[in-house]
Amino acid sequence: MKQALRDLAALVARIGVGGIFFANGWAKLEDGLILTGAKFLEQGAPAPSAWATITMLAELIGGALLIAGLAVSTTGLILFAEALAVFLVAPPLNPISMNELILLGAASLLLAVVGAGRVSVDHMVVIRRRESEAASEFAADNEADQVIASLRDPDKPLEVTAKEKDPSPAPDTEDTAPHPKPRARETKQAEESSATPTPGDTLVAGRKKPAARNRRQSTPE
Repeated sequence: MKQALRDLAALVARIGVGGIFFANGWAKLEDGLILTGAKFLEQGAPAPSAWATITMLAELIGGALLIAGLAVSTTGLILFAEALAVFLVAPPLNPISMNELILLGAASLLLAVVGAGRVSVDHMVVIRRRESEAASEFAADNEADQVIASLRDPDKPLEVTAKEKDPSPAPDTEDTAPHPKPRARETKQAEESSATPTPGDTLVAGRKKPAARNRRQSTPE
């Protein structure tokens, strides 16, 4: 809110001060350089023709630049110098008193120091361009710093990257999986081979019955 009020105040001051300067320069232009120079000669100004030309151009161009908000820092200083020169060399022409001239010079200096505000050509074009250039320079400096750091210590980024990729602790060496041990596998295979029937054997109730090759030995004579 405060920044918005500052911008509004700067806009009003620019329009007021720049409008008065532009009106004075336009009045000199309508009167003509010859008549304006004659008026400055009557007031005792040195080189009245050059003085009339310089003041007319400064007030016309400076007033328009203040209203637009373009190059306000430089324009405000130029208008302050013009008002100070008129104050010291000759009384002001046109319907401007000495007090008004002092106020115009002070307001021009204040605008030159404070700036034009955000509602101005300076902020919309010049300042944004400077911000983009500063951002690109910062990005280039940051990239150069990263390249220099990688050249100084090329192994450090690799170590950090490896840690970031696998932050989990190392797994335990003890095998806790539920798979069978080698001995259990061998026992299971032996049982399966013993359960397989051989030629001459018969299965009785799920059990293997030996062949009849030993029956003669077991029967009495």
